Amino acid sequence: MIEALYTREVLRLAAAAPSGERLEHADVAVTKTSRICGSRISIEVRFRNGKVSEYAQTIRACALGQASATIVARHIIGKTLEDIAPVAEAVGKLLREAGPPPGGEWADFKVFIPAREHKSRHSAILLPFEALHEAFGCVEKKSAR
Repeated sequence: MIEALYTREVLRLAAAAPSGERLEHADVAVTKTSRICGSRISIEVRFRNGKVSEYAQTIRACALGQASATIVARHIIGKTLEDIAPVAEAVGKLLREAGPPPGGEWADFKVFIPAREHKSRHSAILLPFEALHEAFGCVEKKSAR
């Protein structure tokens, strides 16, 4: 039942999603759109020493995508690709393989356990990670030049 996805906690997180923010002089700007559901996230990121130092996002997604973006925005500052990659992998396994949610500061991703049964919603939940992965890749390419 789709209503089981939109729990009070998911809706609370979605309502708190920072969106429409802009960063002046961002190092990288990335927009990702889910081909499955049409959810879209645009992020702007500044990096310092390989870590996210500033982050802004504009999210146009269902409550699940907004909730995921909220969790990511709350914890992304100071993180490296090596910090984010295992979290993204854990969330993917949580959804696709019934794996455990990530722990620690990322434990809020447990709210997506009911989404396991709804494959069409997975892409909205994973969209912030896809955008970040691309952003880190862009920075790596720039610094390799």
